[in-house]
Amino acid sequence: MQSGLWLLLAAQLAALHGSSVLQQAPGSILVQTNQMVIMSCEAKTSPASTRIYWLRRRQAPSPHSHHEFLALWDSKKGIVYGQNVEQEKLTVFTDAVRSILNLTRVKPADSGIYFCMTIGTPELTFGKGTQLSVVDVLPTTARPTKKPTPKKKVCRSPNPVTQKGPSCGPLTLGLLVAGVLFLLVSLGVAIHLHCLQRRARLRLLKQFYK
Repeated sequence: MQSGLWLLLAAQLAALHGSSVLQQAPGSILVQTNQMVIMSCEAKTSPASTRIYWLRRRQAPSPHSHHEFLALWDSKKGIVYGQNVEQEKLTVFTDAVRSILNLTRVKPADSGIYFCMTIGTPELTFGKGTQLSVVDVLPTTARPTKKPTPKKKVCRSPNPVTQKGPSCGPLTLGLLVAGVLFLLVSLGVAIHLHCLQRRARLRLLKQFYK
């Protein structure tokens, strides 16, 4: 790329605004180290022969921010890379109106805002940018702790009192009948003895009063 072109870019990047002519996707990416990233840029109204450039701004906007040219796809030359670009991890390919940027084995140093751009006569048109954040460990969202809900006490009706004792089987009934018969016999014997004693007393009294 000619140095005059990048001097022109540097002069106009200060007033950078995304255009609806170039639609970038996605708007932001959060990814872990050593993963792969894919970004796309589609030219809505530009002719199919329009070149789409890919740029990167590593720092947040400040007087020291700088933009670097990464790559573009040329129908005759293929991929044209910028200076100091790791070509083994960055590829660009295109279809009729869309350019695809593919980054592999990303690392935190690759974080920044990636822009696609087309050069008109004389204006420059930029996409709205894709914010790429590469971290070693993805953040986790702490789940709110739930207070244990107290269990409702269920009032249970007391169990019916079970009668303890031998079951009413044949043996029990036999013992019960035998006991009743013994009582009846004892009562009969007692009555008979009482009658005998009374008769004997009457006989004794009769003999005494003669």
